[in-house]
Amino acid sequence: MNPHHRRSSALAHATAGSFGSGNPRRSVGRSSQTPRDGRYGDRPGRPGTLPPVPGRLTPFLPHALLTAAALAAFALLTWRVAAGGRLIRDDGRVLRAFRDADRAHPALSTPAHVLCDLGDIEVAVPVLLAALAASVVLGRRAGLPRWWAVPAAATLAMCVLPVVVSLVKSGVDRPAPGRVVPDPSYGYFPSGHTATSSVGFGLAALVLLPFLRAAARAALAAGTAVLALAVGAALVWCGYHWPLDVVGSWLLAVALLSPVAAARLLPGAVPGRPGKQPREVRSSSGSPG
Repeated sequence: MNPHHRRSSALAHATAGSFGSGNPRRSVGRSSQTPRDGRYGDRPGRPGTLPPVPGRLTPFLPHALLTAAALAAFALLTWRVAAGGRLIRDDGRVLRAFRDADRAHPALSTPAHVLCDLGDIEVAVPVLLAALAASVVLGRRAGLPRWWAVPAAATLAMCVLPVVVSLVKSGVDRPAPGRVVPDPSYGYFPSGHTATSSVGFGLAALVLLPFLRAAARAALAAGTAVLALAVGAALVWCGYHWPLDVVGSWLLAVALLSPVAAARLLPGAVPGRPGKQPREVRSSSGSPG
């Protein structure tokens, strides 16, 4: 016997002429106030169920804010270096302190020059190319649908770097460390060696990190950061650059590395982030909506 055909208390609430009159399951056929068939979770760029929680950030927003902050700081520093003033005088005092330390510790001169050489294009670019090739092989072997995303972003960032550095150098036309007359054929802000080492080694680490274990990832990230800082300090220690030249290159490196790090958030770009499908949302009664 079909229980829906029994006369029960639900029939007492049915009124004549109303929609679904005489049907104990009055919600059947009624238009939903919230269209569950058009609602699903994990929509790309809008995590969580719909409607989204007010004020919830998308995964890419922190990287966008970091890139914007680094670019703004780099632009401000470039303006102050070109304008001169107290900041330049303070920069000269820091440079003299480094030079005094170099004369007081001559044994550190050779290691410092070795670190400076790591900023050469002949060193940083081959390391990056090897890392890109390894990431492509590992990504394809893992069956990632967007294995090309992070290597492509890293390649674009490395191509943009020399263009930006050359334009800013020619625009600022800063003299060599310790001098006041600019070199007509070469500018010193920002530091090309610092930017090349920071961006080159940083990109190499970013494309390889997703394929390493947790301990190896931490070691590689920390080692890359220490190496970038050491190369910049060595360039000032040896008198090749002003301190602000190095700081400007670090800011530029952050602005270029952050978008590449954001590319790893794309579904299917790195292991552990497969392409996501819309999840089935269930109603409060447990049935699919």
